[in-house]
Amino acid sequence: MSLALVHSRAQVGVLAPPVLIEAHLANGLPTLTLVGLPEATVKESKDRVRSAIVNSKLEFPQRRITLNLAPADLPKDGGRFDLAIALGLLAANGEFPLAALDKVECLGELALSGAVRPVQGVLPAALAARDAGRALVVPKENAEEACMASGLVVYAAGHLLELVGHFSGQQPLEPYRANGLLLNPRPYPDLSEVQGQIAAKRALLVAAAGAHNLLFSGPPGTGKTLLASRLPGLLPPLDEREALEVAAIQSVADSKPLDCWPQRPFRHPHHSASGPALVGGGCDIAQ
Repeated sequence: MSLALVHSRAQVGVLAPPVLIEAHLANGLPTLTLVGLPEATVKESKDRVRSAIVNSKLEFPQRRITLNLAPADLPKDGGRFDLAIALGLLAANGEFPLAALDKVECLGELALSGAVRPVQGVLPAALAARDAGRALVVPKENAEEACMASGLVVYAAGHLLELVGHFSGQQPLEPYRANGLLLNPRPYPDLSEVQGQIAAKRALLVAAAGAHNLLFSGPPGTGKTLLASRLPGLLPPLDEREALEVAAIQSVADSKPLDCWPQRPFRHPHHSASGPALVGGGCDIAQ
């Protein structure tokens, strides 16, 4: 019997709780069972992983395979576990030493050809991996985003074969050297464009200077949203902690990897939005 353990991260809002992929090979008729509360997209990963391994000219184990995504009570979705599952199967089958996976975490979706595709929510996972003291393996498209977590060792992979060569010691990958996300500031709406509203504009300046909260009240059409949209332009640029917080939210919400340093966001929900629509609803299952 062979058992391999691979570390990965789920996505629960802006949190990245740890997930341990356990790949067990046993004697018996060739079957593959995936357990651990996987959603439909995760269940489909076994077919993507099989094709990726075969098309990479590697041996797919013809044994009784059990894959467990622990903890079992944490829902898992998306294709972010494909790479970890494939590496777990290959390690359990003897393609490279099991100990090579102890100090790394893996994120990435696999194409049928074995290419590694980008995923969402890499920055929260990178911050969590840094705090756990492990390196992080990500698709090349997500590498710059992962390097926003300063002090983290990042390995960028474009194909499954690159990682097999790395973990077997035949062709080790160099840690990714970040070029740095672009600083591409877009101009904020300027307060000088607002005519009149002397008292409201002074309130904006006082609130921005003293970091105070501000509440506008009045009938529709009096310029509350217009004035509020000018507030971000009065505030100083984001510091590193604030920028990472904003970038983590963008990383989870946007389907494309981050390509520039975030700016102060401005949100103006519709006046008819409900409380749950503003702050979210449901149960938080993350510990």
